[in-house]
Amino acid sequence: MSDRLVRIVVVLAVLGGFFTNRPATAFPIPERLEFEISYAGVIAGRAVQEVTLKGSEIHIVSTATSADWLKYLFPVNDRIESVLIKGVPPLFIGVPRLYRERIHEGWTRFEKDAVFDRELLQVNTRDFIKNTVTTQKISRRTYDTLSSFFYFRTVALQVGASSFIDIFDCKRLWHTEVQVLRRERLTTPLGTFNTIVIRPLLKSEGIFARTGDMYIWLTDDDRRIPVLMKSKVRIGSIAVTLVGGSYWPQRKQTP
Repeated sequence: MSDRLVRIVVVLAVLGGFFTNRPATAFPIPERLEFEISYAGVIAGRAVQEVTLKGSEIHIVSTATSADWLKYLFPVNDRIESVLIKGVPPLFIGVPRLYRERIHEGWTRFEKDAVFDRELLQVNTRDFIKNTVTTQKISRRTYDTLSSFFYFRTVALQVGASSFIDIFDCKRLWHTEVQVLRRERLTTPLGTFNTIVIRPLLKSEGIFARTGDMYIWLTDDDRRIPVLMKSKVRIGSIAVTLVGGSYWPQRKQTP
């Protein structure tokens, strides 16, 4: 199993911007997405992503817990947060000022905060377990692993296109490519959807210990709801499936 289970969902964040002449209409706030995590075909846990507006800031929180049968073998209790300074088009979701990881998976624990300084173009990262502080340079369009996905949901997609985004993962800055592969009709427990399939070309092992390509299915509409993600890990494969939430208050079946 992955050594950092919450990253299975957070990896949905590791995406770039694919610009065409028609932008998406963005996601609603508040929003709640609920996922089921399967490992080798067996339900291994659940995850939730929530977006709220607090004053002038956007708060994104991703949590993950292991299934009851797995709690005694491999307990998981993870929480990742991103706080963004609200912006205006074309960056109207803003840029992150704070990224926070609280990871507890088996014997593995991480407690880190990354504070972004947009004037100095640097990020200060504090590791509470190792009691260290580091400072690194960033670009003007640097996002963390969680907020980058929500930025991505606000721009248009074009099949065959490739683009790049700078993502900071509390270790280093990654210049990440994302490919838009194809359109595909997909049936999930929530229904049948027209989707667009993307593949992020990840370099960082900090996302999770993958051994093969990763594929993500997003609804092919203005909402870009992530309905499915699949990837191989060191042993077996993982699937993350949307199973509920406020993702679509009055969802209609595609014709």
